[in-house]
Amino acid sequence: MKFLRDNWYVAALSAEVTTQPLSRQILGESVALFRSTSGQVTALADACPHRGYPLSRGHVVGDRLVCGYHGFTFDCSGACVTVPGQERVPARANVRHYLTIERGAWVWIWMGHHPTEGSPPETPWLVDVENWSSVSGLATINASFDLLVDNLLDLSHETFLHGQSIGTPEIAETPIEVEVDDDAGVVRVYRHMNAVPCPPFYARTTGLEGPVDRWQDIEYSPPSYYVLHARIAPVGEPPRPDNSDDHAFHMKILYGLTPETETSVHDFWALARDFRLGDDEVSEFLDRMQRAVVKEDVDALNLLEERRTKVSEVSEVSVKVDRGALAARRVLRALNERAPA
Repeated sequence: MKFLRDNWYVAALSAEVTTQPLSRQILGESVALFRSTSGQVTALADACPHRGYPLSRGHVVGDRLVCGYHGFTFDCSGACVTVPGQERVPARANVRHYLTIERGAWVWIWMGHHPTEGSPPETPWLVDVENWSSVSGLATINASFDLLVDNLLDLSHETFLHGQSIGTPEIAETPIEVEVDDDAGVVRVYRHMNAVPCPPFYARTTGLEGPVDRWQDIEYSPPSYYVLHARIAPVGEPPRPDNSDDHAFHMKILYGLTPETETSVHDFWALARDFRLGDDEVSEFLDRMQRAVVKEDVDALNLLEERRTKVSEVSEVSVKVDRGALAARRVLRALNERAPA
């Protein structure tokens, strides 16, 4: 499956981008990300046109990036503005500039060669600090993008792969509902578990005990954006007719799926909550838990990719719980067929 370039992808955590340039490979392209002294995030092709030295090995002066090899200097548009030792700047000395938008914990990048009038997905839970607290991180997986999509669209694996943390027997046992919104290009997977034991990590963070209603509602916007709307509430207390749901506890588990190469993918994640806001102890606990969960996914997907490269033909048997992942595959296939050559 070819890269879908005319899309927004998460390029970095906001905290990663400083006045010390950062090198990141995205869709097979090397990108240098840096923050000017005024705070603006810029992304340029990570190769000086003079001799190809990585611009990420240079340094920032004001709103300009200076190559660390021969001092060619570039502004935030990618234009070469200074060549040491001469007044004339060669016309071909400019580098590609990538459009970036910073929202909360994430920096988004437009990788397409065609301009866009759109913007990245809205992630209000990472921006509205008065009503949400969040933690975020990044793992790079040595497995292809499609394996991560399968993993996120089928949460029944939580029961087994994450049985010591977020996984409970009810997840694998509960049927799912799947919807595909062709107009919006969104795949939705619903799993509502009613009157089930409260998982330990929820009991610890919310104070709920005994049976609870636990919902997992997935929205996947191919290729790069995924959000799991997690809800936990006392048994038999659904959202009210006016859509208020103040008696429940909500978490938003977001993923930015950014291919690095054909066989590796950046797994950006963020976990936001609307309870115990500003509680550092809860934030630290959820951060540790999420990192452990992601590590389990990373290990599993690395193993799958390794085995896939050693086996001439991989056999698959799909079952009912795979309907969400299979729907995502169909949408991605359609996007590939429509994508410019």
